[in-house]
Amino acid sequence: MKIESGTLLFIGDSITDAGRARPVGEGGGLGGGYPSQVAALLGATYPERKIRVLNTGISGNTIRNLKSRWQKDVIDLKPDWLSIMIGTNDVWRQFQGTNNPDSVLPDEFEKTYNELILQTRPLVKGITLLTPFYIEPDHEQPMRKRMDEYGKLVRKIAKETGCRFGDTQAAYDKALQSVPFATLAGDKVHPSPAGHMVLSRVFLKTVDYRW
Repeated sequence: MKIESGTLLFIGDSITDAGRARPVGEGGGLGGGYPSQVAALLGATYPERKIRVLNTGISGNTIRNLKSRWQKDVIDLKPDWLSIMIGTNDVWRQFQGTNNPDSVLPDEFEKTYNELILQTRPLVKGITLLTPFYIEPDHEQPMRKRMDEYGKLVRKIAKETGCRFGDTQAAYDKALQSVPFATLAGDKVHPSPAGHMVLSRVFLKTVDYRW
């Protein structure tokens, strides 16, 4: 497995936040989502590596919000490895009314994401980019179609910047072949425990996790 002793930091929106402790790391509270699941699996399988996991997800965030807090919530925490999953709110707010000022269109999303990666890459051992997702089986549904566009941007950014890449949407699409969307996320966005485990598996695959 690629991750050795050190600090692994997850950052994102409410999907990553999942009720995590504030301030960061207080009482080890990682929330009820995939960062907590990943920490449990790493701790159980590789206890000798003493991997410290941190979660700085904040509900409602877009890539614009990540940029405004990047120094405090990433750089200052000095992670060895970083995982980013962002984009859901960037897309969702485009469907909240015409010309919503809080929405982040593709050009700004890609430009800002690239800037953050280029700033951070020299400071860490590895970065994983996870796609945003919408757990909707109809690929032509407008929000699902738009989310797929942002997922492609994340793939492009990962390739161009040499980051690891995890396709969460593809993983959910595979699961949807066997279960209804409500099993994974009642609102198609905020995962159930099973839905979070899908995310955990995607992330762990990017770091070559083995039992």
